Amino acid sequence: MSSAPRDPFFPADASIRSSAAPISVRELGLIDYEEAWRLQAELAKQRGRDEIGDTVLVLEHPSTYTAGKRTQPSDLPQDGSTVVTVDRGGRITWHGEGQLVVYPIIKLADPVDVVDYVRRLEEAIIEAVRAVGVPTAGRIDGRSGVWVPHTTLAADPAAPRRDRKLAAIGIRVTRGVTMHGLAINCNNSLEAYEHIVACGIDDADVSTLSLELGREVTPDDIARPLLPALDSALAGTLAVADHTFASAPDPSKGLRKAAQ
Repeated sequence: MSSAPRDPFFPADASIRSSAAPISVRELGLIDYEEAWRLQAELAKQRGRDEIGDTVLVLEHPSTYTAGKRTQPSDLPQDGSTVVTVDRGGRITWHGEGQLVVYPIIKLADPVDVVDYVRRLEEAIIEAVRAVGVPTAGRIDGRSGVWVPHTTLAADPAAPRRDRKLAAIGIRVTRGVTMHGLAINCNNSLEAYEHIVACGIDDADVSTLSLELGREVTPDDIARPLLPALDSALAGTLAVADHTFASAPDPSKGLRKAAQ
């Protein structure tokens, strides 16, 4: 197994936020991807100038492919679908109805620790996903996001059988302020993923909470445990723990940034 990331800059029980004020949560419902992106950018500028406090946007998007900075031509859909080129890290992914999307606009404490921030997002997701009934959810060393191991059989026989991703993370940090964030597959269709190499990974699968549990799990269902877990993870009251069950190559390691 490859070595773990370096020790975080902050103790596990310390806040990673620069502010102790409560986080404002804005529920936006179904919103166009590019409209939400523009809103994020404006809020991030305001947060950087301390005109607003930390804010979390909670929403869903209509069906949209988005390509991060490391997306490769071979990742792209071959059916002519439109792809939005975006300023986050990572490669291509998909957003759509039935998937919970959360964009934290957070000013991080100095020194800014991007790796620890991602680990804390993962910890919040793991906490929430386990709370709704997937106790084996965890990490694959070398890959971001939250996964279920192939040794766990999903309740729905239609679910994939390899290691499978339930939640993706793609972020941007500018002047200490975060943008973009996380997406958790709840009761969305997986059909759109068939046309791309999601996150540049072709040796694992994508799943949903509904397939894993054999019952309908909506974005609202997972938002309820996720939002308090996210607050706690950023504050350090929910400490990052070792939930790693496997190791795999980083799909973006060594790749040049694609032309934007």
